[in-house]
Amino acid sequence: MAVTPTFDRTDLRLLALLQREGRASNAELAAQVNLSPSACLRRVQRLESTGVVAGYAARLDPQVLGLGLQAFVRVQLEKHGAPGIERFVAAVQEWDEVVACHALTGDMDYLLQVYVRDLEHFSRFLLDRLLNASGVADVNSSFVLRTVKGFAGLPLPG
Repeated sequence: MAVTPTFDRTDLRLLALLQREGRASNAELAAQVNLSPSACLRRVQRLESTGVVAGYAARLDPQVLGLGLQAFVRVQLEKHGAPGIERFVAAVQEWDEVVACHALTGDMDYLLQVYVRDLEHFSRFLLDRLLNASGVADVNSSFVLRTVKGFAGLPLPG
């Protein structure tokens, strides 16, 4: 069982800032958490080295990229043996349209988050890729009408 690291208030403030403003300079971060730049840098480096900060990335706007349709697709596999699961998981890794895939409890086995250009693109993805993936027994799709709250960072303790 993994040991959960402890964070003081300054660590938590830094983590919140990094989630919102990952491109902020060390000097900007230091000023916002009332630390010297060197002390701030040491804390950020510690948070990175312990794996709490797993990386940095740009958030892209799917609309600007022409990805106007988002769907959540629930997938049920025919068989739940290791070979079938491995085949499905390997296939999902190759599909650029799938931006997230989660194994689930309940009546469906996986939840895919999919971004495509339009309904025609989704239809091709569904028919040519997902349903052709050996071992898929059933799919159920829901299209996003609007996003009420997007991912804005993880909830922090405290």
